[in-house]
Amino acid sequence: MHRVAILDDYQNVALTFADWSPLKDRIDITVFDKPFASSDEAVRALQDFEIVCAMRERTPFSREVLTALPNLKLLLTSGTRNAAFDLETAKERGITVCGTGGVGNATAGLTIGLMLELTRKIGFENARMHAGEPWQTTMGQDVEGMTLGVVGLGKLGTKVATIAKALGMNVIAWSQNLTPEVCAAAGVSYASKDDLFATADIISIHLILSKRTRGLITREDLERMKPTSYLVNAARGPIVDEAALLDVLQRKKIAGAGLDTFSQEPLPVDHPLRKLDNVVLTPHLGYVTENNYRRYYGDMVENIAAWLSGAPVRLVG
Repeated sequence: MHRVAILDDYQNVALTFADWSPLKDRIDITVFDKPFASSDEAVRALQDFEIVCAMRERTPFSREVLTALPNLKLLLTSGTRNAAFDLETAKERGITVCGTGGVGNATAGLTIGLMLELTRKIGFENARMHAGEPWQTTMGQDVEGMTLGVVGLGKLGTKVATIAKALGMNVIAWSQNLTPEVCAAAGVSYASKDDLFATADIISIHLILSKRTRGLITREDLERMKPTSYLVNAARGPIVDEAALLDVLQRKKIAGAGLDTFSQEPLPVDHPLRKLDNVVLTPHLGYVTENNYRRYYGDMVENIAAWLSGAPVRLVG
C-alpha cells in the first residue's frame, strides 16, 4: 500500500469530489483538514507518506522540507504551477511533480465581487439587516463610468476587463511586458505603470507570483493612487508591499482595498488588516469553487494511477 496525504482540505470534500475507488487496493489515504502551523510540523506529519496531494500554495515544499521527507516520491499540486514548490530540489531527489487542470475563471467572479462590495457595501448592509438594524446607512458608488486599472492582462485579467466593460467601466492596463497592441486586441487602453496608479478608480492585480513580480507594487505606486481609489488583490499577497499597503490604508491615503490573498496565509487572527473598516477581506477564495475542486481531485486520482503504472502525466517542471 502506498500512503497518500491529502493536504489542506479545509472543507473536507476531497474524498467526495472525486472517485478514489479505482485506487482503493493500492493506496491508503490520510486527509489533513487544517493548515500546518510550521514547516517543522509538516515534516513531522508527512514522514511516512510516499504521495502528497497539495492544494495550491497552502503548504510550501521548500528545499528544507523536501530534503526532510525521504519517503516522498510523488508530489501533486492543484493547477499547473505552484510557486511554493522547489522544483529543482524535487528533481534532484527524484520526486515526480504533477499538476491538474482547472475550470473556467473562478477568480474573475470573486474579483468583481470584491469591487462591488467596496463600492456598494452589499455584505456590510446584509450583516446589519441580519443583526436587526432598521434600514440602510451607506451611500453606494456607481462603477459605471469609473476607470479600472488592470495590472496583468493575461487570461484572468482579460476576463475581468471584459466584465468591467460590460458594467460600463473604462479599462486601462499595464504589466512589465504588456504592449499597446495586446491591449487593443483586448479592447482596453494601454497605460504606463505610473499613469495607471495615478488615474484608476479601482486597480486590480492579475499577475503570477515570481521573482519578477514579488514586491512589484511598491510604496511609491500606492502613494500615487487617488484618495478615492481602491486596490483589489486576488492574485498573490507578496506581489504588493503589504506593509506599505497597510500604512496607506491606516492613513486613509486611499479609499480602501479588497484582499483575497496575503503574504502570510492563513492571515493571523491578530493581523492589523482585520481591524480596518476600509478593507474587505476574504480567505483566499479565488479558486475555491465546486467545479474547480472536482477537476483538481479528479485529475489527482488520474495522476496517481498514471504514476503507479509507470507513466506519469501532467508533469510540472
